[in-house]
Order: sequence, then C-alpha cells, then structure tokens
Amino acid sequence: MDEDSRYEAVRSRDGRFDGEFFFAVETTGIYCRPSCPAVTPKRRNVRFFATAAGAQGAGFRACRRCRPDAVPGSAEWNVRADAVGRAMRLIGDGVVDREGVAGLAERLGYSARQVQRQLTAELGAGPVALARAQRSHTARVLLQTTGLPVTQIAFASGFASVRQFNDTIRAVYAATPSELRAAAPASRRTATPAAGVPLRLAYRGAYRSGAVFDLLAAEAVPGVEEVSGPRGKRTYRRTLRLPYGSGIVAVEEPPRGWLDARLHLTDLRDLTTAVQRLRRLFDLDADPYAVDERLGTDLRLAPLVAARPGLRSPGAADPEELAVRALVGPAEAERLVQRYGKALDAPCDGLTHLFPEAAVLAEAEPGGPLGTLTAALADGAVRLDPGADRDDAQTALLALPGLDARTVAVIRTRALGDPDVAPPGLDIPDSWRPWRSYAVRHLRTAGELESR
Repeated sequence: MDEDSRYEAVRSRDGRFDGEFFFAVETTGIYCRPSCPAVTPKRRNVRFFATAAGAQGAGFRACRRCRPDAVPGSAEWNVRADAVGRAMRLIGDGVVDREGVAGLAERLGYSARQVQRQLTAELGAGPVALARAQRSHTARVLLQTTGLPVTQIAFASGFASVRQFNDTIRAVYAATPSELRAAAPASRRTATPAAGVPLRLAYRGAYRSGAVFDLLAAEAVPGVEEVSGPRGKRTYRRTLRLPYGSGIVAVEEPPRGWLDARLHLTDLRDLTTAVQRLRRLFDLDADPYAVDERLGTDLRLAPLVAARPGLRSPGAADPEELAVRALVGPAEAERLVQRYGKALDAPCDGLTHLFPEAAVLAEAEPGGPLGTLTAALADGAVRLDPGADRDDAQTALLALPGLDARTVAVIRTRALGDPDVAPPGLDIPDSWRPWRSYAVRHLRTAGELESR
C-alpha cells in the first residue's frame, strides 16, 4: 500500500489493516491503529509506520482510545522467510530479552550491525526498540489484569530496572504505571499470580474457532492437553514448557473479536513468550481477508471458502513437540508423555505432565527414526524455532532416515508456521500461493482430504 491508500484505510476506519500499519498525528503526538474511532486527522498531519515501535521511536505515544499496542501482529511476518521476517518472529518470542541483540544476530546468521541496519531501514526501529515496545505492552497487560506490585511487574515484563520501566511507560502511554493501572476496572484484575493472568487474544476478520477446536480435540495428547465442554462452548487447556519455567493455559472457544484465555505461569517473565506461542498455535496473526480473497477465486475452493470464512491453519505451541508427534502419532505420543514427560509439581485436573524434551527422548530411546529426529533437534542439526530458515529445516529433516516427505510437510506447516505448504502427492496448483496451507486445511475440514 502507498501512503494515499493507507490514509483511505484510516479515513474509512478499516479494521482489516489493524496491525498491518500504524498512523500518527503530528498535531497531537499520538499514534493509532487504522480503525481508531477518533475524528480522522487531516492528511498533512499524518505519518505512517510499519510498527508501533517505529511510532514510539519517533516520539509518539499510544492512543488511549484504540489501544494500538493490542492489535494482532502483522501477517507479513508469518509469510516472509527473509531475515527481517525471521527476526520479527524471534523478537516476538522474547529472544532479545533473553539473549540480547547478539543472540538474535547469531540465530539469524548475521552480525548485530547488519540486523540493526536491516530492521531500522525497513521498519523504522531496531531490535532493541521493537523489544521495548513488546515489553511495554506486557507491562500494561500485567498492570491492568493483576494486582502484582509495580516492582515485580517491571522485572516480569523484561525491564532491567524500575527506573527504565517507569520511563518507558510514561513515554509510551503518557501515564505513570499507577495511572495506567487505575484506568482499568478493578474487577478485571486478579489478586495473585496463582489466579492466573486473564488475556484477550486479538485477531482480525472472521475466525472459524470451531474448526480449530475440532482439530485440537482430535489431536489432544492426554496429560499434556485436554478439550472439555459442549461444542461451541469448549475450553482448550494445555501445559507449556517455557524459557524460565512452565505454565498452564486455558482458551475459551466462543470468539468475541478476541479469544479469552487465562495463563498460569511459574515465572511471569514467560508471559510474552507464552502469549506469542498461543498466537502461533491458534493462528491469530493471519490475514483472513487476503487468504479468502485469493482462494475464493478458485472454482474448487470457492464454495469451501464461502462456507468457512476465516478458516485458520493452526501452528504449534512447541515446535519440537509437534515434530515428534507428527512422526510417532497420538498413541505413541501419549506413551512418551507418561514414561518420559516431566510431572507437574501441581497437576491440574487432567493436565499432569510437560511433553518430554528432545534431549531426554534422544537419550532414552536412541534407536530408529524417533531417536534420529530427537538427537538432531537436541544438538541443533535441525532448528524449528521461530527464526529458523524453513528451507534449511526442511532439507535437514528430509535427510534424516525414517522421515517421509508428508511428515516433513506437516512439520513445516505446523511447527514452522509456513502458510504456503503443498503436501507431496496432492494436486495443489501454484495459483493457490502463498496460501496453500490454508487451501489444504479447507479441503481437509470439508472431508475432501485425509486429515493429517
């Protein structure tokens, strides 16, 4: 889109572009999402930014009315396989907070200076600024949904000091942490971490939640996952292994413009990472407008798209876990959980274990395709993290004995979140690019392809 097209989207308050770009008003010093309900500013006073971090870096503060920091992420980062797309996925997973810019650069295979230059040139913000914007959003969520002390929230959000936390909150929201907390209803705040962090997971466009919950229910591995409740009012729950600890998440089925979720974490520093992994699992950053527009022009797919607008292509909460499950199947996955999974300190109903780590499985059962795959995951020969190069990962997987092309296609679709995968042996035309994963999901949901 050029700037005139973006301004037309702002003038029409088009929610399709929320998260795809941001606009700022020079006369007010505020930046917004395209669908902001405020009076449309004059064109000469408007500036456009690819990211919230870019707007913040230019000195603009977040609009209190439309809350631009709460929009879905851009679908572009899921589609793109270049260094910038991979960097954005890694930053979303919290790599800069945990490993710094040097760690991000090492994962991408570039120098820190190259990463800084590429991100700044394209997005108007470097990795530190992008991570800072993410930390401020995490802090706002904790301030407005928990009763935790401000000092604890500062470090849980990833800030190095309370002073840095206070300065950032004032710069981004034009309010102190106490004022930001007071702006939210007290009824929405939980008293303690044990009560969990309530979340609203935003998405754009239509969301076919029933199909996602059907798939998760069919695949659920006892002890790690469960789906309960009648269809249309189901709750998906699962355990999460996270960088600093573990967690349990519950996500409600009925969509309301967002998915209601509640996270119970052993360490609140994992909040940002846990949210991003849930977003990938439920494919919440997709652009259903673009997907449905492209696939809806195909004679074969048009009736399926019309019947299920907003159908998603779910990803994975844990890419390495998904790879193992794709290889061995649900029954064997359940055996692995019971035998090698780490038991939770406090089991919660049917959730009792974390899925076993690749290194544990590689040592416990070194033979056969499972041992080969888990050893490759454990020693880094195969990388499936959010910043992994998808082509390199596929090549490495296909080189492992015992992994056929169909299994690798499942791993690329789900674990790597690739929206454009065509499983081998199927008649998938190139005209469905770059959304072939969604086309396959339509065919499988309609029963025209074997579910896999």
